[in-house]
Amino acid sequence: MYKSLRAQTLHYFARPHEGIPATPVASAADWRGDAIARTGDWIIELRAEEQDEIRTAVRHAETQGRPMGTLTIAGFPFPTLASRIESWRREIRYGRGFVWIRGVPTAEWTEAQSALFFWGLGLRLGIPGAQNPQGDLLGHVQDLQTEEDARYYRTRKALAIHCDAADIVGLLCLQKARSGGLSRIASSVAIFNELMRRKPHLIPRLFAPFYFDTKGEGGLKAFPIAPCRYAAGELRTFWQGDYYRSAPQHSHVPQLTEQELDLLDSYDSIAAEPSFHLDMDLQPGDVQLLSNHTILHARTSFEDWPEPERRRHLLRLWISLPERQTLALRWLRMQSWAGLVLTLTRELLRARAKA
Repeated sequence: MYKSLRAQTLHYFARPHEGIPATPVASAADWRGDAIARTGDWIIELRAEEQDEIRTAVRHAETQGRPMGTLTIAGFPFPTLASRIESWRREIRYGRGFVWIRGVPTAEWTEAQSALFFWGLGLRLGIPGAQNPQGDLLGHVQDLQTEEDARYYRTRKALAIHCDAADIVGLLCLQKARSGGLSRIASSVAIFNELMRRKPHLIPRLFAPFYFDTKGEGGLKAFPIAPCRYAAGELRTFWQGDYYRSAPQHSHVPQLTEQELDLLDSYDSIAAEPSFHLDMDLQPGDVQLLSNHTILHARTSFEDWPEPERRRHLLRLWISLPERQTLALRWLRMQSWAGLVLTLTRELLRARAKA
């Protein structure tokens, strides 16, 4: 019913590729923050009857008396909202790449009830997957107030633009910070096209692997992955600039060249320009859903409340999207998947040899 961390990661990274685009990529996901901020049509307000339907679905799920991860779509009846959720999925996959949904009645619920709703929404969108080697299906984004954890999302620090290793990442806000903690998103398609305009000589390097610092998850210290793949007119991007930069700390990873550093800095610099990104101040009851193929996300630093019950807290889902593809795309995807498995096997053998 759901994917393990390794299975989900391979699914996400098995992106079809047939060549490097010679011209800017035409896509509905090619947008700039300053322009899209003026429209507001990406904000979805739940209607009163839809909120009632959600309450009913959560109550129904509770009566099942089963662990959250064992519940299926049948446990979350959305008789009218289901078609609207499908429109959100299409917008994320084929449109601008994100939606912002407002009005989930989390203030009335316990944390467990909010988690139930979010799980049910995830099942309607696709296949929820594990977010760490421990198999956690629902992540908690909050400051753990410790310096021991290497993951920035568990601190109050600013997060640089990046993608997660799943087709969709979803956030449900339960509590917001005292100040700061804005969610920042940008179109990776728009950044790619702007980089092609400014520094076209760097474009080919986006389609060759960078070592990605895994922070020790998955049994590997670093794994080589190409930031961009392109097929059938679609650009798919996995960006982790900070983790590409930190990977050379591992002895088997080569140092970054001047050209590679120029690429990383140029890409991040474009994303940081106010005209390219869009900031969202998520409120309790807001849901943000993003494509990790066409959207980059980040977070500003924040100051939290002293009271534990008021501290910033978001629930996170990673979702894989099963979809029908042409025979040609399935073949390209299979080739990509086979290459990933061979690379994974090679890197695991190398790691074991050095252990």
